[in-house]
Amino acid sequence: MSKNILIIGASSGIGEATAQILNKQGFNVYDASRTAPSVTTVKHFTWDALNPGNTVFNELPDVLDGLIYCPGTINLKPFARLSQEDFKNDFQINVLGAVAVIQTVLPRLKKSNSASIVLYSTVAVKIGMSFHASVASSKGAIEGLTRSLAAEFAPNKINVNCIAPSLTETPLAKNLLSSEEKKEASNKRHPIGRFGNVLDIASMTAFLISDDSSWITGQILNIDGGMSSIKTM
Repeated sequence: MSKNILIIGASSGIGEATAQILNKQGFNVYDASRTAPSVTTVKHFTWDALNPGNTVFNELPDVLDGLIYCPGTINLKPFARLSQEDFKNDFQINVLGAVAVIQTVLPRLKKSNSASIVLYSTVAVKIGMSFHASVASSKGAIEGLTRSLAAEFAPNKINVNCIAPSLTETPLAKNLLSSEEKKEASNKRHPIGRFGNVLDIASMTAFLISDDSSWITGQILNIDGGMSSIKTM
């Protein structure tokens, strides 16, 4: 029987690439986002992390085998220029939106024999980067949420993991990679010699949703070209 996977944000970037992979692998993929995804076989529900209503999920199958929460922010400013609203907005999109979805679909996940939840953080939580105070704060909360839910949901056979990428070429990051000079500078910052692409992250996401990762839970996986762990001479 094909597994049912809900992706929050399959209309672009990592979510879209993940939907394409899972669709090809025979999963039943459902999307909740502000705009419909390009993958026409994906069932779409209109949903916004800033106003996370839960009634849109009433049409989901009774059993859900996976949840992938993709919405995120890249709000980079000096700390003195970050407002309370900046912090609230980042926390709403990155954390409270995820909490709202998980609480809504949890009964469906519990009916699966082996469900998985995949969340996303950032390399800036682990290593600390200038101008990342707001986004790193909210993504740090996501890492704490990942470990807490992994412990709480383990008796229900629900795995919870988090991917912490470095800079990846997505619509969200377009301003950071808007010129060849910026791209070359980013390449040089990564020990592996390049910034990320959506398939780097989508492939790991698809793995974490699959049965091949059934013994992995509570992990923060740094998929970042070596940024968080090594320094070349």
